Amino acid sequence: MKQFPKFAAILALGALIGQFALAADPDPARPAPGRSTSVPLAPDAPSSYVVQKGDTLWGIASKFLSQPWYWPEVWYLNPEVQNPHRIYPGDTLRLVYDAVTGQPQIRVERGDTTRLEPQMRSTPLNEAIQPIPFEIVAAFMSKPSVIAEEDVKRLPYIVGFDDRVAMGGVGDRFYSRVTGADPGSRFSVVHLGDKLKDPDDGHFLGYQGVYTGSARMERAAEGTKGHDLAKFTITDSAREMLTGDRLVRDRLEITNDFVPHAPSETVNGKVIAVVGGTTVIGQYAVVAINRGKKHGLEPGNVLAIWQVGEKVKDRGPGGAAATNQFTEPFRPTVRLPSERSGVLMIFRTYERMSYALVMASEDQMHVGDIVKNP
Repeated sequence: MKQFPKFAAILALGALIGQFALAADPDPARPAPGRSTSVPLAPDAPSSYVVQKGDTLWGIASKFLSQPWYWPEVWYLNPEVQNPHRIYPGDTLRLVYDAVTGQPQIRVERGDTTRLEPQMRSTPLNEAIQPIPFEIVAAFMSKPSVIAEEDVKRLPYIVGFDDRVAMGGVGDRFYSRVTGADPGSRFSVVHLGDKLKDPDDGHFLGYQGVYTGSARMERAAEGTKGHDLAKFTITDSAREMLTGDRLVRDRLEITNDFVPHAPSETVNGKVIAVVGGTTVIGQYAVVAINRGKKHGLEPGNVLAIWQVGEKVKDRGPGGAAATNQFTEPFRPTVRLPSERSGVLMIFRTYERMSYALVMASEDQMHVGDIVKNP
């Protein structure tokens, strides 16, 4: 009987050693026993993924996470990866779990470096994967139909036409004060249309833009007083060009050094316009919203889109059959609940508005729909 206490002590010690061994489990491919993860992993999240050319950070995050904006929560900053935005084709991303907390981590293994001695990566930075498909954004933004207030003030404009014409078409020439561009550079020409106002408080946000055509710079501005006008030739015309029309470079001048993440502040805004002029919004549409830097937004922020419920007449249990021309005006009007219809990511911010790309579409979306924290 006296042997039992010693035997029980040995069992307790063994259990303690076993618990320690589990906590220090060297196999990072599964969660630590007894631990749960608060990060929403995708149901079919792979244990590893080799980055392909054409991948985007959003797409990769979607492979591992059911909610890609949790990416900063799982990214493990390897000592050899100084910038978490620089992921390249050929790199392998591995899903591992912290041995103590059980939380998932994404680690990168470089795909083109030999670790025999210290060396620098030779892959050009412009080959790093993009956070979102910028070729889609560029296609919309090269012919902008929304011009933010800040852009209206800085964009160059048509000063006048050659040959004393009042408006321009294909082959005509005009002059503008454009700096920082070389002969041969191409520009889109946009006419300022209706004013764009914040639907919440009426604050002026910018203009609806009307694409009028494109032009090629023939001669750069000389930079001396009286000779600081660059010369352009109109190469494409969608409608007549007028003095005062704005010039927009055919290249997209926005930062792409960001990762998808939720806003740090509470956001509650609206979709105010669709770049391209349509009213129905789908995946990869570029939209403008009435929230910006003033409201804590920054590139990479992800917001949910909620379709505003329609207003309908509550005709009671009898429905339309139970009403007539006399009782119809007295039926109460109710608004149906809003339903979540998609997700967007901010890629450019201004003081009071932002541009965003619709990353996922669950239902039809429209101008006037609500945007808020995901």
